[in-house]
Amino acid sequence: MDKNKLTKVMTFKSGQFVFSRSYNEQKLESKLSQVDMLYHTVAELPILPDRASRLEEDIIRRSIFGTAAIEGNPLSEGEVETLLTKEIKKTYQNKAEQEISNLRAVYDMIKNEVPTFQEKIPINEGFIKKMHEAITVNVDYKDNQPGVYRNHIVKVGNEEHGGIYTPPRLLADIEKLMQEFVLWINSAEMLTEPPVIRAAFAHYYLGRIHPFGDGNGRTARIIEAILLKTAGIKFLPPMLSNFYYANLDDYFWAFSLSRKNKASDVTPFLDFFLRGVIESLTEIKDRIMEIIRRLALKDYYEQLKHNRSITQRQHDFLRILLEYKLPDFSLNDLWTTPALSTVYNPVSERTARRDLDKLTKENLLLREENRYSLNRKVI
Repeated sequence: MDKNKLTKVMTFKSGQFVFSRSYNEQKLESKLSQVDMLYHTVAELPILPDRASRLEEDIIRRSIFGTAAIEGNPLSEGEVETLLTKEIKKTYQNKAEQEISNLRAVYDMIKNEVPTFQEKIPINEGFIKKMHEAITVNVDYKDNQPGVYRNHIVKVGNEEHGGIYTPPRLLADIEKLMQEFVLWINSAEMLTEPPVIRAAFAHYYLGRIHPFGDGNGRTARIIEAILLKTAGIKFLPPMLSNFYYANLDDYFWAFSLSRKNKASDVTPFLDFFLRGVIESLTEIKDRIMEIIRRLALKDYYEQLKHNRSITQRQHDFLRILLEYKLPDFSLNDLWTTPALSTVYNPVSERTARRDLDKLTKENLLLREENRYSLNRKVI
């Protein structure tokens, strides 16, 4: 172990606290290479601004649900989506709704302010407190003041996920550790780390210090997202919360295993984090490719219609299949499925069969026994 990678801080009452840059580089090398490859692939995929904006909004909505659900917010993903379509109020009578409203305001703040920042933005205490205040304002959490460090004992975790952890318990210790944290996360050594690793370290050590009475996990994940965004990684920053929520047991275990490592090796948390980055970037890549494919297919159908290779009705039929993403359908579905019946109600069964036969022959549809599906890879 390289002792130069350890920054030891002696607190007043909580003993020694270690900020560590120590991790198994050989074990993580493959994942870091995958992240780099996926990052450049996503960055180079062409996507129209309006499509990119819609994709980002969908990711943010899912992230708000995920990061709130980790902390026990009871609202379903559908309820969160409905709430996010409403105007932001200053206060809500319902605690769960206020938490979601606060998170939406935070993501709006990031969207409007973070693009003006430079890469590798210095993270300072005032900024962290500002994020925590925005996350917990107008929510009645026991022993929590928005944007104010705690001065009481908290316990984190449970026996099912590696045991209960007691973070530094005294205000003076928290103040000292937060001062050291911002010096460490902005140090020259940390700035040489890959941006994803630096963001993960910020998340992990804010979770370890647990400086506030409540909202620590959400604050740590927001700071992580900001560091990723300022590093120029498109779409990923808000998406990781969905991965954490979907893999909650592994998330808690990654913290516990790293915390319990006697050599202060943070590999378990970084390994879990990079797995989330890879999974998230892969999903983003696939979604952008799907957007590109759909636009290409629309142009192709338009070209076929213009060349009179297909009729207007057949063109409209293909566009509906593309828009509604129907997995497969039968001849009878042309009249019983509302989206398809708008095209085929006026025509006979013989005409409909002729359309299906022609589109199958042209490889625009795929047929298996008596069911059909859109050939999305015709071009």
